[in-house]
Parts: sequence; C-alpha cells; structure tokens
Amino acid sequence: MSLPRGGCICGPGDGHPCRPLSRQRPGALLEAKGPGWGAHSPSSSKKPRNRSIFQSLFCCLCHDASDPVPVNNNAPLLVEENGVVPKYLLPEIKPQDASNKLCVVIDLDETLVHSSFKPVNNADFIIPVEIDGIMHQVYVLKRPYVDEFLRRMGELFECVLFTASLAKYADPVADLLDKWGAFRARLFRESCVFHRGNYVKDLSRLGRDLSRIIIVDNSPASYIFHPDNAVPVASWFDNMADTELLDLLPFFEGLSKVDDVYTVLKQHRTSS
Repeated sequence: MSLPRGGCICGPGDGHPCRPLSRQRPGALLEAKGPGWGAHSPSSSKKPRNRSIFQSLFCCLCHDASDPVPVNNNAPLLVEENGVVPKYLLPEIKPQDASNKLCVVIDLDETLVHSSFKPVNNADFIIPVEIDGIMHQVYVLKRPYVDEFLRRMGELFECVLFTASLAKYADPVADLLDKWGAFRARLFRESCVFHRGNYVKDLSRLGRDLSRIIIVDNSPASYIFHPDNAVPVASWFDNMADTELLDLLPFFEGLSKVDDVYTVLKQHRTSS
C-alpha cells in the first residue's frame, strides 16, 4: 500500500497520532519510520484484515516535514499506578565501563537496520514473529558498516540499545546483530515516554549524567526532550553504498575523550 508523506502508516491520512501501547491492538509491534513497513505478509490471506492489522502494527515516530518538532527539556516522568516514580532504566555501571566512559544510546530501525514484512532476497536475518496468533517473517537488512560501527563503539562507550519497537521483534534482532556484546543494556517501547503522539526516549530516566549521554537516532521525535544530546543520522532503508556509520567513527573516537558532550555536539551540529 502507498505511504503518506513522511512514511507514516498509522491512522493513514486522518491526522491522528498513534495510540499508546495500552490502547494498541495486539499487532502493534515495530517502530516504523519509512517505506517497506506496510507490505503484506505472505502468511496472511485476507487483505482487508491484513490492512487493519498492519495499520495498527506500527508506531510511527516521524513528524510531517511541515510540522515543527516541539522541544521540551522538562520531560515528564512516567509514574506508576501507586504514584511512585520508577527507578532508573539502566543498571549500575558495569566494571568494564567504570573508567569514565560516556553513555551512548543507539536506535535500531533505520539507524542500524531496516526491516520489512515484504520478502527480501538478500536479507541478513529473518525473524519469526507472532502477530495476533499468526507467525510472520520479518526480513532484516543490516546497514553497511554496522558491524565495524558496533564493534568500535562497544570499545569506546557504554552502549545502550533503545528502540520504540517491541522486544519480541527487537530483542532477537539485537541477538543476531550485536556479535561483540556492545550493548550493555537493551530498552524497548515500554521504556519510552508517550508524548504528543510519539514514543520519546527520555534520557533523564537512564540514571546517567546528562552531560555524558549521547543519543544516535534517525528520528528527531525520539529525542525531543534532549535535542542537545543528539547525533542525528540519516534514515537508512536499502542503499548499500551508504557509509554514514563508518564516517561517524572518527567523530566518536574524539568524542570518547571529552568530559562534557554539549560543547562538542553543538559544534558538530553547527558544522553539519
């Protein structure tokens, strides 16, 4: 099916935001930010129901290009039913990272990989996922140089995978993708804050000094609470000539030696 502008396929054309997880139908699974997500799975046969499933399946994090992204550095904290603010999302710093390493939060979809329900001949991984009681195949392509990127980033930083996708898809992808144990922790949709129709990654809830956190993400809506901590990357779908991850490594080599990320990241945004 055709995609509206921006690649958003939840609530197509109606202008309504995505629903939070508690109101989603069971199909809501992946963080959809581009083309390929709306393809029908060959394991389903009823097209009208298929369309309904896939429209509810994806949570879109992309804003319309004409809609300015709101900035709110006073991020709301999630509060549990008993009124208690939950503990930090990350565990204590591991011994291997105790030598003053910065924390780098890395997105998954369209940053490191692109996934689709449409069969892909050269897929790096095929992940079976159950949706509404039916097994579907998710075809995953790795972004060029993702192996080199993760290996080196894991040496330089305390790396955390943070995705708005559900764990039953993202966890097996990370198992296959991260051969080096670069990710010290993995955070999924339930760790996001649902804010103005988007699943936002609230860095203040990680339990790390904000001046020592970096987020690498292709979606500005993901880091609207902390835009000054972001290293934006271009969305990737299938361009095998892409070199962005490789090109970023020298920058991160230098960044790994600083005590406060804000000055360097501001200079990086200005020069980009």
